[in-house]
Amino acid sequence: MYSEKMNWPEGVKCAVAITVNLNAELFWLQIDPSCIDKPKTLSLGQYGMNRGLDRILGILEERNIKGTFFTPGWIAENYSDEVKRVYDRGHEIGCLAYKHENMALLSEDEQREAIKKGLKAIGDVCEYKVKGFRSPEGELTEKTLMLAKECGLEYSSNLSCDDRPYVNRLSNGEILGEIPIHWANYDLPYFAFNYNPAFPKGQGRIANYNGVLSNWKDEFDGCYEYGLCYVLQLDPATIGAPGRISLLEDLLDYIMEKDGVWFATGEELNDYICKIER
Repeated sequence: MYSEKMNWPEGVKCAVAITVNLNAELFWLQIDPSCIDKPKTLSLGQYGMNRGLDRILGILEERNIKGTFFTPGWIAENYSDEVKRVYDRGHEIGCLAYKHENMALLSEDEQREAIKKGLKAIGDVCEYKVKGFRSPEGELTEKTLMLAKECGLEYSSNLSCDDRPYVNRLSNGEILGEIPIHWANYDLPYFAFNYNPAFPKGQGRIANYNGVLSNWKDEFDGCYEYGLCYVLQLDPATIGAPGRISLLEDLLDYIMEKDGVWFATGEELNDYICKIER
């Protein structure tokens, strides 16, 4: 049975990365651009920045955990106070392109422009050199990863081919750190819901809260047993609701009861894997 463990720093049995995608209304605009004239639908995403984000920040601060907040450039421009608040509390800011683009549908030049605009917008708010890249919902191509590297980014958190961070050797000879993600550890597929535009298509969701928490705990237990890296993805609009935020509290408290857990940002994980794979 395959059970190769990561060679973590001494005393570490499992790494945990708490990542947050600051999509706001861009998620809905990508599904249907006509939502620009639908304030009800836009408000579903705006809620995350207006209310949910501060709940996440408070919970992380109470437990002295630093997260990685992947941010589209448009969000940095339109919610600059909120993004600055995340940065001022010591969290890592990652790049989520510019306006939640489906990168695989763009030309090479359009992808490059989206990444560059995103980085500039974040830099204007935080005066910070961004190192991590996550592509918005939708597909990406290997060229997307090459362009991220070309734009000065050092790691990606997009692929699902492993449950350990690794150095991805691209076909053009460049290397880019990869911190894999998995749908089971993402709140949006469980909880996002809207009638028009229909999401999910066919409807039939919101998931049972206790069931989701059980899933997340089981996924963590597996990572802990096999010495892997547990990456949680959150959207403030979904986890930040008053009835759901306790799921994050309960999960973090459960994880913190275990010995040898390293809560790491994407940057910290990438620095470590690049060091051991040199």
